[in-house]
Amino acid sequence: MGWLYQHAVKPVLFRLDPEHAHELAIGAMTLLGRLPPLCALLERVNQLPAHLHRPVRAFGLDFPNTVGLAAGFDKDGTGWPAAAALGFGHVEIGTVTLHAQPGNPKPRAFRYPAEAAVINRMGFNNAGAATLAARLAKQPGPGKRLIPLGINLGKSKVTPLDQAAEDYLGSFRLLADHADYIAVNVSSPNTPGLRELQGAAWLRPLLAPLVAANLARTAAGKPRRPLLLKIAPDLSFPQIDEVLTVITALGLDGIIATNTTLARPGSFAAVTEAGGLSGRPLRRRATEIINYIARATHGRLPIIGVGGIMDEESAGEKLDAGATLVQLYTGLIYRGAFFPTEVARALSQWQPR
Repeated sequence: MGWLYQHAVKPVLFRLDPEHAHELAIGAMTLLGRLPPLCALLERVNQLPAHLHRPVRAFGLDFPNTVGLAAGFDKDGTGWPAAAALGFGHVEIGTVTLHAQPGNPKPRAFRYPAEAAVINRMGFNNAGAATLAARLAKQPGPGKRLIPLGINLGKSKVTPLDQAAEDYLGSFRLLADHADYIAVNVSSPNTPGLRELQGAAWLRPLLAPLVAANLARTAAGKPRRPLLLKIAPDLSFPQIDEVLTVITALGLDGIIATNTTLARPGSFAAVTEAGGLSGRPLRRRATEIINYIARATHGRLPIIGVGGIMDEESAGEKLDAGATLVQLYTGLIYRGAFFPTEVARALSQWQPR
């Protein structure tokens, strides 16, 4: 199947504008999700067989394998029901914002095949939290899914930074009933000012109300949802220490490391396109940050490792560095729809190095 993608499907998709190719991919995934018998067949083929089954338990949830689909692929939650059929062990939808927004002007996604990389400046284009909540209300909910569903929340572009907490809270209140976990995204480089929220002065006032609202769910007879924070790869280690101090004090359940980078390493030094760089050039930095967090927290904070996973080796090194789970997106573009299954199978037999 990998050969078919590389030699038949990928050449066709790569002749298209990257965003148009993505729209076709999410459309195909959405169609697949509407065909339960075909989904069930592919799940049997692509989920790990019993002799390779190595489930993972993290932040109170059970994952059938270590490989997830990162946020950004399925922003509006239309394709996720087919994720298990592609071999994923969890899926994270979004980033979703409280207010619907079109995102940044096009073109806003650019491939760099020689480097197995992508630069995007999408800008959280999505239909808004209320629309997503209405869609999820018609789909299988927590406890009725084969794999966990995370929902990634971002700040609406129209919302000033000093009102960010209420913006995230609005999305949380609409979507928490439908999520297995919630990811708080303060690290996209494509919403002006968003990354400032990673600073301790902003981060604690942002997260504390979300933690309180989450705890209040139990008083209302609803389950508390695991809360995770997604950080940028461009933070220094002292800045990461500040983030860890805040999330530890507030009792967050985990961290996602990392988002895309504004750095332009190696051959990208001459590239002038604005936006976040993902793919192979991010591999080393993402792994360094995962390892730093694992050592700083003595392995007690679950980490979802993201960034530069383009093959089984680059996925395994994230586990070696201290990640509990991994996520991929750009690797899917370059390796195709059966890449998640290949990685999950490899990691089920991975020997730490």
